[in-house]
Amino acid sequence: MRKTVLILMAAALTSCGSDSVTGVPQVGDAACSNDGQKQFVLDNMRAWYLWNDLLPTQVNLNDHATPEALLEYLSSFQPLDSFSFINSAEADSQFFGEGKYEGYGFSSRFVATDDLRLSRVFTDSPAFAAGLARGQQILSLNGRTIADIEANEGVGAVFDTSPLDFTMREIGGGEFTVPVAHGIVTIDPVPQWEIIDAGGGRMVGYMEFAQFISTADPVFNTVFAAFRAAGVNDVIIDMRYNGGGLVNTAELLGDYLGGDVANNLVFSKTQFNADRAAANNNTEFFDRLASSMSLSRLVIVATSGTASASELVTNSMEPHVDVTIVGSDTFGKPVGQVGLEFCAKILRPTAFQTVNADDFGDNCGGLLVGNSADDDLNIAVGAITDPNMVAAMAYLDSGSCPVISLPGGQAKPALDAEVAQPDRRGPPWREFADAY
Repeated sequence: MRKTVLILMAAALTSCGSDSVTGVPQVGDAACSNDGQKQFVLDNMRAWYLWNDLLPTQVNLNDHATPEALLEYLSSFQPLDSFSFINSAEADSQFFGEGKYEGYGFSSRFVATDDLRLSRVFTDSPAFAAGLARGQQILSLNGRTIADIEANEGVGAVFDTSPLDFTMREIGGGEFTVPVAHGIVTIDPVPQWEIIDAGGGRMVGYMEFAQFISTADPVFNTVFAAFRAAGVNDVIIDMRYNGGGLVNTAELLGDYLGGDVANNLVFSKTQFNADRAAANNNTEFFDRLASSMSLSRLVIVATSGTASASELVTNSMEPHVDVTIVGSDTFGKPVGQVGLEFCAKILRPTAFQTVNADDFGDNCGGLLVGNSADDDLNIAVGAITDPNMVAAMAYLDSGSCPVISLPGGQAKPALDAEVAQPDRRGPPWREFADAY
């Protein structure tokens, strides 16, 4: 079977984020019958599942209608695992290889009861083309108020339908209604980056990073070559909505950030179950690249939507440079999935845990924020007045952050205030606060 590694966002475990795909795809009439697919899921969960020792010794395949239903049953023996899933092989490849998926192309969250706001809109998406933008409030969908929808099936279910008439309130107070249909969304993995003159000859590099997908790889070289040429030693990586993705891309980002100061030192260690450990456990080392920078301090802008590969990079950099998290605690997913291809599908069981050079990786409650700041939806991500940027620059200027209170005195955004999948299962682009 072919194996690929990713780090995908999901719920917290006692050990939780990354992935991989393995061997020759399963094909053929017998293998791809419903029973054949269920047998494939059972066999590979026994082989690859991180907690395979928790699986029942006897499983009756006839008790489960589909391979997806069987997977849900098997993963229920580790109650904290809401990461394992089955996806279309084509959709999986398009997302991680090309940054493409079918949907609306926006994320949203509740900032108050029945006050549903857009947090980000991808520029190459049906939502952006229709005039939807960060900070706008969704007043109704197909004429139904958000309160009515939430009292019944929930907005997550409605977002799965297409088309929808969106009635929106703009930040300035104007309202409009526009029809929007699902279409092909292309994610820009690095929506923006800049070099900030912090005064006194000190330059700070800023990069907004949306997703760990392979289309980010060539952009990194451009960004970090510019950082290096400008003499940047302090970097702000804005991953407030980055729910993870490819481990290879995470390792590459680590090389650009730490390859100069930590060359040949441990970036991360990947640990599989006892049956797979000897053949698959791996230690990844920093590798100096031509554009690796001499990093001194790293600031990560995070929210409870920052997960998996984002946490891998943050945790792996911590033993080597000064790392500070601004915003709120991260999601908490130091485990990852492998990808096992069968019958035009991909089985992604949670298969390994990652730890850093200090053997720390037990961050299922999230990596803790050092300086709290609000993700103000009325302000553009990365703007000079963005509370996260104010806090990040203040930290880099003085070593401490201003006290920035979140709405209602919260220490961080409440996870249950988000528009969530009921059990947070599903493909990695189904962010807990999205309508992709």
